[in-house]
Amino acid sequence: MVKTTALRLYGKKDLKIDRFELPEISDDEILATVVSDTMCMSSWKLAQEAEDHKKTPNELSDNPIMIGHEFAGKIIQVGKNWQDKFTAGDDYVIQPNLARDDTPFVPGYSYPYIGGDATYVIIPEEVMELNCLVTFHGSAYYEGSLCEPLSCVIAAFNAQFHLIPHTYDHKMGIKKDGNLLMLGGTGPMGLLAIDYAIHADIKPKTLVVTDINQEKLDYAKRLYTSDKVKIIFLNVNNLSITEQKKLLLNAVDNTGYDDVFSMISVTPLVELAGQILNPDGCLNQFAGPVKKDFSANLNFYDVHYNFTHVTGTSGGNAQNEAQAAEMIARGTMNVAKVITHVLGLNAAAETTLNQPEIGGGKKLTYPGKKFDRIELAKVAPDSELGKILAKHDGLWSPEAEKWILETMPDI
Repeated sequence: MVKTTALRLYGKKDLKIDRFELPEISDDEILATVVSDTMCMSSWKLAQEAEDHKKTPNELSDNPIMIGHEFAGKIIQVGKNWQDKFTAGDDYVIQPNLARDDTPFVPGYSYPYIGGDATYVIIPEEVMELNCLVTFHGSAYYEGSLCEPLSCVIAAFNAQFHLIPHTYDHKMGIKKDGNLLMLGGTGPMGLLAIDYAIHADIKPKTLVVTDINQEKLDYAKRLYTSDKVKIIFLNVNNLSITEQKKLLLNAVDNTGYDDVFSMISVTPLVELAGQILNPDGCLNQFAGPVKKDFSANLNFYDVHYNFTHVTGTSGGNAQNEAQAAEMIARGTMNVAKVITHVLGLNAAAETTLNQPEIGGGKKLTYPGKKFDRIELAKVAPDSELGKILAKHDGLWSPEAEKWILETMPDI
């Protein structure tokens, strides 16, 4: 029997660290460690809603589930039915969005023995059957953890669609050499979207990113540059909708936008997005609304005569995960740019419950370790970790991960 230490959800805002024995794996299962897990705001929503969440089972108080769904680790033992495809010692990442018709249950929301905030997990057969277990060949485990959020970005870009001229057929993806707008685009998912926009095969001509926080805009401007895409960062703090509309249109010489990603769920901004779309423009509601009655007005004259499109994406799929893993492992994107905090499993419950108040970007958990949450921007420059960060422009790195894994005590 293998013992695991895991953060489990028992009810609304009721998270506990437990140590318990995992059952022996079956021929259809895989035993694995988790080395890293990055936090998603979806885990905060999960902790708030508990049994009211569509992906959780009932009676959590008696049947708690492991949380965390952006994780990477190492395969320890492979059930005989999967030994022709996976090998003990392989590093892996998981696409938790299993996309099944018969159940909404997925890793990190629904299962007793698999979730990112744990030292050991049992990967059930459905993950492998749906090609959602992906062998990872990156330089560090945190890179693997960020494959899942990047897969969500890739899915959103792939879901955009535009008419093939003089037909009612569509070409999928953002418009090549078009104008792309990201509303509220300096959060961790927005930063990944900026990175993908400037490195994907199909690129916009102009990328405009808005926010109300100048510090976050300055951070993004410093880290994301391109000689192929014109990037414009705009502070819209204290501007009326009319003023924002004028500013956004002026940024692209009043030529309008072909693609808009709404990275926040704010009704007036979603309505503004519809107003500044070009004919055949596509609006993606990327941010997941908290309220089920979230709505906005849309001009249906434009839908009929100007072919305005609206779409939305929630999570990636197995193919997106594999693409993300390949891009990250190849070094196309430095996903460490979105990490602002690191922590041990002992700090995972408090951090999960307070993500909005903590702010910043991705919170990176090392489940096998015990240490308090560290804000990278506040690490003492003369400390050992501070010197490592300085070597990498203040960013997390494989060297920093190695230091954590070798220096911090086990949980």
